[in-house]
Amino acid sequence: MEAFGELLKPLISAPLPIERKTKTGRFWYCFSCMYKLTTTLLFLLLSVSVFADDKSKKTQPVQPGPIQLNKDGRRWVEKTLKNLSLEEKVGQMINIRYFTDFQNFDSDNYKQIRDQVQKYHIGSMVLTVHVDGPILLKNPPLEVAAVANQLQRDSTLPLLMAADFERGLDSRVRAVPAFPDAMAFGAAGNTEYAERFGAITAQESRSIGIHWNLFPVADVNINPANPIINTRSFGESPEEVSNLVAAFIIGSREHGMLTAAKHFPGHGDTVELPPFQKAIDANVDSILVAHVAVPALDPDPNKVATISHKVITDILKNRLKFNGVVVTDALDMRGLTSLYPPGEGSPTARAAVDSVKAGNDVILWPTDLDGAFNGILDAVKRGEIPVAQIDASVKKILEMKASVGLDKNRFVDLQQVSYLVSKPEDMQFAQQVADEAVTLVRNNGQVLPVQKLQARPTEAEIFQANVKPGKHVVGIIITDTVRGDWGHAFEAAFKERRADAVFFHIDNSVAAVLTPAVLQAVKDAEKVVVAAYVVPTPAKQVMVDGKLVNSVGLEQGSGELLRQILDIAAAKTAVIALGNPYVAQNFPNVQTYICTYSNATSSELSAVKALFGELQAHGKLPVTLPGIAERGFSLPLPSAPVQPQSAAMNMANPK
Repeated sequence: MEAFGELLKPLISAPLPIERKTKTGRFWYCFSCMYKLTTTLLFLLLSVSVFADDKSKKTQPVQPGPIQLNKDGRRWVEKTLKNLSLEEKVGQMINIRYFTDFQNFDSDNYKQIRDQVQKYHIGSMVLTVHVDGPILLKNPPLEVAAVANQLQRDSTLPLLMAADFERGLDSRVRAVPAFPDAMAFGAAGNTEYAERFGAITAQESRSIGIHWNLFPVADVNINPANPIINTRSFGESPEEVSNLVAAFIIGSREHGMLTAAKHFPGHGDTVELPPFQKAIDANVDSILVAHVAVPALDPDPNKVATISHKVITDILKNRLKFNGVVVTDALDMRGLTSLYPPGEGSPTARAAVDSVKAGNDVILWPTDLDGAFNGILDAVKRGEIPVAQIDASVKKILEMKASVGLDKNRFVDLQQVSYLVSKPEDMQFAQQVADEAVTLVRNNGQVLPVQKLQARPTEAEIFQANVKPGKHVVGIIITDTVRGDWGHAFEAAFKERRADAVFFHIDNSVAAVLTPAVLQAVKDAEKVVVAAYVVPTPAKQVMVDGKLVNSVGLEQGSGELLRQILDIAAAKTAVIALGNPYVAQNFPNVQTYICTYSNATSSELSAVKALFGELQAHGKLPVTLPGIAERGFSLPLPSAPVQPQSAAMNMANPK
């Protein structure tokens, strides 16, 4: 208030006019006094109002309401569409990606993306991150929100901002709730959890300027070797997947978040339409179409679903009665562009044109932006694509924008981000889901639970007690790369409970070199814990039966090391699948096996808690593990043993 006091000084200290004895003079004297008094009071009232408003923002953050298109929004849509040029309409149908690492808004990097938005009249953008191998270089929420605001300032029409928040914001943003993958929700088996997950993701997303989540994954994961879907799916049961998909959509839309069910008509070996029908019944806003050949729906060998009129228009729109926005999968994927040989124009341009002809409304991530934009524009001018079709697509896109209030406000309040993101109760809920997803699949009774030993014995105690090998625990963390932070949270949580544990971090590049040391440590250990971090990615190739294939299994060197560990110490080894639950298929002699379905930090902590008997396993397999266990199977987790009085006492009285 001191600042306002300084501002009031000129008003309070200003001299009153000299009182005149004439009637006119007395009038102006009284008028001046009243004016000064009124102005001062108004100023004070405004000051109080400003401070009250500022205080309310801090204590009562503004939350977006449910998705709805009201009369004002419809009027904005009609007026905006009427005033758009053909070029602007085509631009509204194109979605490009953007990064949020810190950059000066006058830098060349930012100007490049700004110029693309303005030159091509871009309608929507999708948040992405730079990668270092398998490592995602995420950015904090405030930076994401600041970049979103600036892009909105630089765009003529409000931008629809999207993201692949499959694990909540943690998929692309750091320092946020670490929700596990969708399959963990399938293991927990609670639709209320999926709905609350949708609500939390919506609230956090909207606070940082993201309106459209390209999720849920409605694929049914039938194929254990599918390198793309795997734990991104809720499971293998069409009914259970359908219910969880619908619950997530309902929770998201109730809290102002647009959704996209993907990857239509199913990214697996079979076509499973029920989850998509359930998504449509739940009022999903958009459906993302996959670059997959579907002979059962379109026998043309040169057509994938993205460019198939039969799949998109005949089946999705006409048979399933979907009236929302249809989105292509990313046009930077070779699954589509490889169908267009070079030498006949830009493959991206041709793919974009064919995608629109098939019935898509939004073209996602065209590698050749200029080619895609002008390709569609020229096709309309030539009459290959009706203007009426373009108008219908743009109208749906504008309706999505108005339904989240972009017709009235396109910006977010940066001051509220710290109050809306990473709320303690949301962090706790993410951990609860991860805990309840843990599934014990095999247990020989010799490893679980691991006994706590929080006070590490000194060298003197060890020497005096004449401790022999076989009293410590060895932890082996297998990841795609030791350069990232995978496994660090697991190791830290483990050592909090078992201070004498010895850990090795293994990836394919160091597996062969470290194998002798690891195997010797395994032989000397009382118990062995192997945490296998295996996550789905189409770019990963591993050796399977002597052939290099896309897979979600362990790489050759890491897999061979695990095989040797189990050959010499299977009885005293517990394997934890932090990600792909099918890992055990290649290691049938594993005797103690735990699945978390995710490599999120919450799942790492859940795995450690399970090892030490700190939680009861609630999870059930949402998929069948061929040769291991059927869907729905689980074993009870053993409880923690009675703690020893002291580590030193144990060491002084070895058995």
